Amino acid sequence: MAARKKELTASSAVSFTDCVQPAEQMQSSHLEEAIQGRMESGDKGTLPSDASLCRDLMSSSDTGSPGQGPRCVRAQQLCMRATAERDVRLDLPVTGAAGDMSSAPASGGLRLLVCFLGVFVCYFYYGILQETITRRTYGEGEKQEKFRFALSLVFVQCIVNALFAKLLIQCFDSGKTDRTQSWLYSACSLSYLGAMVSSNSALQFVNYPTQVLGKSCKPIPVMLLGVTLLRKKYPLTKYLCVLLIVFGVALFMYKPKTGSGDGDHTVGYGELLLLLSLTLDGLTGVSQDYMRAHFQTGSNHMMLSINLWSSLFLGAGIVLTGELWDFLSFTERYPSIVYNIVLFSLTSALGQTFIFMTVVYFGPLTCSIITTTRKFFTILASVILFSNPISSIQWVGTLLVFLGLGLDATYGKGSKKPSH
Repeated sequence: MAARKKELTASSAVSFTDCVQPAEQMQSSHLEEAIQGRMESGDKGTLPSDASLCRDLMSSSDTGSPGQGPRCVRAQQLCMRATAERDVRLDLPVTGAAGDMSSAPASGGLRLLVCFLGVFVCYFYYGILQETITRRTYGEGEKQEKFRFALSLVFVQCIVNALFAKLLIQCFDSGKTDRTQSWLYSACSLSYLGAMVSSNSALQFVNYPTQVLGKSCKPIPVMLLGVTLLRKKYPLTKYLCVLLIVFGVALFMYKPKTGSGDGDHTVGYGELLLLLSLTLDGLTGVSQDYMRAHFQTGSNHMMLSINLWSSLFLGAGIVLTGELWDFLSFTERYPSIVYNIVLFSLTSALGQTFIFMTVVYFGPLTCSIITTTRKFFTILASVILFSNPISSIQWVGTLLVFLGLGLDATYGKGSKKPSH
């Protein structure tokens, strides 16, 4: 309760400072009536979720001088009361009840369904396409070959992601200016594309369920790097959830010795690539947290710039290594793969868009639950469609991993701010 009171005091102090700015949009009396009317009618879902409405009201005083007179004081009282009744900060970037499904309006149910189906369908199809592209055998007879152009695949994916992000910025964020330093984007893009290339390359050595389960362990490196680099402090439940995930992965990866050294060696390469991908994912998350904390970087601008830098690095890489020409020759021999690659990139970009919408409208908890559910059914579909065998012990390990992810999404998000 004391912490809540302190937060309200700090929020009101920021709003009171904003009283010195002139009103530009509405008359103060109309604004005051708008806030008061919403509160009296019980329509708390539409109370102001940022300081803009309160700032306009407080900036116009009945004494003729901005920030003075009883009207400004009355505005401050109304905004503090509105904030308390909604139990959210005035600087919350979204309206509605993010993370509180019960208080969502009737249209919120339809919006949630759209977000759920968008994330589920896009990434479900994304996983099927990824396994089809990377693990399928092309050609007939002695001329059979596999797709081994991970750099080119990620290059196309980054270009489509950048185009989608640019479209989103033009539609929704055209008035926002991104002040994030370019070197941060370039550094973050290296870990970002490294994680994707390692993840796609791992599919040459492990089956898709193993790759999905391995990538589901992202909370482990994120937490470790957060503790070591950002000095974050996590609750005990977070550590317990991560231990449950680690135990589940250990069960899934455990295989009795069969005496086939070559098979074990091949699986070892895939596991190392997944470990590298997870580590780079953790570095990417730390970099993105730093940009949000110091530059308030928006998701669309971050998506655009990181993918542009990644496209630049990958473009140079596939040209210098000669992979580009081999990739084009491969697509010429098997033109059907072009269709799958385009769909693969589109579902990736659309999936990121729906994830962003879910976080904005319903909060990260709902998004985590949806993505965790999607991953489990993706593994199930891979087992059925591609006949990937999973033993009973591996199923137990899979259930433990997703149980840990679900508990982490529900109870493990209480991390404190970095202590400096």
